[in-house]
Amino acid sequence: MTTRARIARLIDHTLLKPEATAAQVDALIAEAADLGTYSVCVSPSLLPLEVPEALHVATVCGFPSGAHATSVKAAEAADALAKGVEEIDMVVNLRLVKEGDADAVEADIRGVREACRGAVLKVIIESAALTDEEIVSTCRAAEAAGADFVKTSTGFHPAGGASTHAVALMRATVGDRLGVKASGGIRTAADALAMVEAGANRLGLSASAAVLEGLSD
Repeated sequence: MTTRARIARLIDHTLLKPEATAAQVDALIAEAADLGTYSVCVSPSLLPLEVPEALHVATVCGFPSGAHATSVKAAEAADALAKGVEEIDMVVNLRLVKEGDADAVEADIRGVREACRGAVLKVIIESAALTDEEIVSTCRAAEAAGADFVKTSTGFHPAGGASTHAVALMRATVGDRLGVKASGGIRTAADALAMVEAGANRLGLSASAAVLEGLSD
């Protein structure tokens, strides 16, 4: 498999702008199919989607703040699952992380996990807003709650997006037991390759075409 094709199969081709229209989602799906990405990721209100057989569908939950009540996140996840979504990217409650309440962080994640069994659950930890210790603690809580992936960022937080440091630390924490998704500010082929080298096995990109254009066939 070429480098371009290999990286394409790691990409969640993403459109999460609040003003995104149904026509733009249709264009996203067509582009994802053309590029050969793993999935498309859209806001919950744009579900359900009709996609080609090889393309998976993902959505977000508790996005972008993570400050929603667990019951609301769980209901959002269950609704998405009923609409055919295969993967759900939820945002942790950052207040609980900052207060050092790892049990409550785990309970929040577990509430969503129980509501969407059968779907892949990715936990967005907003790594740029956390200390290294908080990154480690949150990754451990996600694993204990039954998550499938930990993910760096929403791409909407003023602290920033993915970094190779955060990805490497997340990978070191979860080992090969969970996936690691790098997302937020990845706009070039060099960025994408650096994230994979650091330990990411999924990439959240809105600039997928530009990233893949910089890779060899």
